[in-house]
Amino acid sequence: MTRRAAALLACLLLIAPAVAAQHARLFRPEDLGQLEGPDRELWQRPEQIMDALFIGEGSTVADLGAGGGWFTIRLARRVGPNGKVYAEDIQPQMIHAIDGRVRGEGLHNVETVLGTALDPRLPPGALDAALIVDAYHEIEQPITLLRNVAHALKPTGLIGIVDFTKEGSGPGPALEERVDPERVVRDAEAAGLELRRREGFLRYQYLLIFGLPSR
Repeated sequence: MTRRAAALLACLLLIAPAVAAQHARLFRPEDLGQLEGPDRELWQRPEQIMDALFIGEGSTVADLGAGGGWFTIRLARRVGPNGKVYAEDIQPQMIHAIDGRVRGEGLHNVETVLGTALDPRLPPGALDAALIVDAYHEIEQPITLLRNVAHALKPTGLIGIVDFTKEGSGPGPALEERVDPERVVRDAEAAGLELRRREGFLRYQYLLIFGLPSR
């Protein structure tokens, strides 16, 4: 390990407790392995989620609360060299993990973004789609965050929110941490978004798709 890498790692370790204390709901970086079980591809169905949001070659998309980048990598492969993925998280350790993963995959269409709890810091009017996968229940002020995500959408852009149902089966956080989809809809409408579709193809989760108000 180089001196620069060692210094960066030391800084991340110092920052981690402070971030965790400030945002108690956040998933801990040291537990990232729990998010990437061998069966996740089967129950998460990333290809169908991307299809539902019309993500294709050349799309510009954002992965919000990207964690270790599991979905980021799949988005990057889908949009190809002419597309772009913004991988956003508010924990520096997650950004560091994604950067390493992207380099290891040899991808050049991913830009990591260190956002805040209220603002993902994405360019205005840039996105064809934004995804919040398995992270909505961690958001402290979802209406404010969704307003800021909406500013980053193109006029036809979509936001897809995927999170765990309260039925209690399968993976996911404790039942008391899960967010009812109707609350998500209310939050999104308060943020000025319109519900476009509810998708029912996920076994343990719901997928809600929102867009900007129709004119």
